[in-house]
Amino acid sequence: MALPVFEEYEPDGDCDCTGCAARRRTRAAGSHPSARGCRRALVAVTAASAVIGGGGAAAAVAPAAGAVRAQLPTADPEPPTEQGGTGPLHGPSGKPATGAPLRATTRAEIIERAGKWVTAKVPYSMTKYWSDGYRQDCSGYVSMAWDLPGNEWTGSLAAFADRIRREDLQPGDILLFHNPAEPTSGSHVTIFGGWTDYTHASYVAYEQTKPHTRKQATPMAYWNNSASYVAYRYKGLAAAAGGGTSTVEPFPGAASFGPGANNAHVTRLGRMLVERGGRRFYREGPGPRWTDADRRATQAFQRAQGWRGAEADGRPGPHTWRLLTGKTGRDIPAAPTGGSTAQPPAFPGPGHFRPGASNAHVTRLGRQLVARGFGRHYATGPSPRWTEADRRNVRDFQRAQGWRGAEADGYPGPHTWRRLFGAR
Repeated sequence: MALPVFEEYEPDGDCDCTGCAARRRTRAAGSHPSARGCRRALVAVTAASAVIGGGGAAAAVAPAAGAVRAQLPTADPEPPTEQGGTGPLHGPSGKPATGAPLRATTRAEIIERAGKWVTAKVPYSMTKYWSDGYRQDCSGYVSMAWDLPGNEWTGSLAAFADRIRREDLQPGDILLFHNPAEPTSGSHVTIFGGWTDYTHASYVAYEQTKPHTRKQATPMAYWNNSASYVAYRYKGLAAAAGGGTSTVEPFPGAASFGPGANNAHVTRLGRMLVERGGRRFYREGPGPRWTDADRRATQAFQRAQGWRGAEADGRPGPHTWRLLTGKTGRDIPAAPTGGSTAQPPAFPGPGHFRPGASNAHVTRLGRQLVARGFGRHYATGPSPRWTEADRRNVRDFQRAQGWRGAEADGYPGPHTWRRLFGAR
């Protein structure tokens, strides 16, 4: 049985073969720096044969130094790419995949496997294979995380998944850009690890890239070619084990919630929050129209999970929805006892909140905005001096009450003041 041949190469800038010439043109056009032409051999090529069960010894042949030059085949099964092509697993645990069915896996297992490479800082390589048998490039990384039976490439990963909307992304899904006309020009794939905040402008990306596997906040969908990335969900996704009969409903999307929203998802959210201890936030309802009661109840549930800041802004995201529909996480605690009847401070007057104003009331307003989860525009504040950041944060709070137009101009009046400092 012939054993596989492994080679490592260094760049050869003067090679005239068709593959190298195409890669030099690609690099000149600003392609991914990993695009390479032919390379000179650094390690010996090994070729061995063995007789299974016959006791034959494997013979290794090492050519003379500098005697081996790689030549690209004239007809590749896939175009040249920034990753390797499809192929079986490699290494001690590897075995060829021949029509194996999809392996069932959970989101938690996908992220756990992805995290192992992050911890190990697996070096990026288009030709090498990690100890688990998967190729050390972006598509090999996803093949590993999804527990696929072989190594795929960006041109084949979509066959194992269903296309979804970006707003429906959940941990374990992927964002894939495959450029069929020029696979060496930007083709890449990342694993979605969760939104960084409620704006959904960025997410935690697990990816295999130079110099090694990383996990970091990344703009949606990527640093470049953002519009070309497509969201996919693995077809073999299974329900989480150990959760009994609980089921997790798909997140309907951030647009279903917030000021102006009026739909059945808002009613569903409110009823789940009431079941989890949020009854006191609703004077009536829950109903289909989004109200401040929905925001406050959602925020109370988020804070019960230990979340703070942007993670507890009162707007449900995929994680909040997953905990509510799956009936997991911590319930909303009962209202604190003690009979506090503290009244909100008296409104000091609109003149204290105008351009050029600087006083203690501005500081007090800013601190309360931050405490209520509306401080995202502050870079260094709150402070005594009224700034545009104060106005924008006030405007966000006003809009969260369902106000529009002159009622949400960012300048606090008596009504805004009472809502902001009143009981929650």
